[in-house]
Amino acid sequence: MREIPFTIIQFPLYEHMKYVWASYENVEKVSPLKGALCGSIAGGFAAAMTTPLDVLKTRLMLSKERISVATLAKNLVKEEGYSVFFSGIGPRTMWISAGGAIFLGVYETVSSFLVSRDSKI
Repeated sequence: MREIPFTIIQFPLYEHMKYVWASYENVEKVSPLKGALCGSIAGGFAAAMTTPLDVLKTRLMLSKERISVATLAKNLVKEEGYSVFFSGIGPRTMWISAGGAIFLGVYETVSSFLVSRDSKI
């Protein structure tokens, strides 16, 4: 419920940002550090956009009874208002931005290393 929309936002944005940055610098590929920055921004944006889904997921997991997502969402709005869907957006965005930088930065570093190693063989 949360991971698929998150990934649909994060990875195309990440690839697009790398493409635009490389085009701007007139290079074939951005450096791993720039890839990490793109990953951080894309991850943070995806985290912010999917925070309502994360709130629903967490509340479903903590619920003592079985309840549908629609019923849970209606109850949350009735009891806590619409702002509840953005609870924790700041920490979640910062945490996932850091994770995106690390995860995608390491990916870019290893990818660059393997490509340069293969070109020498």
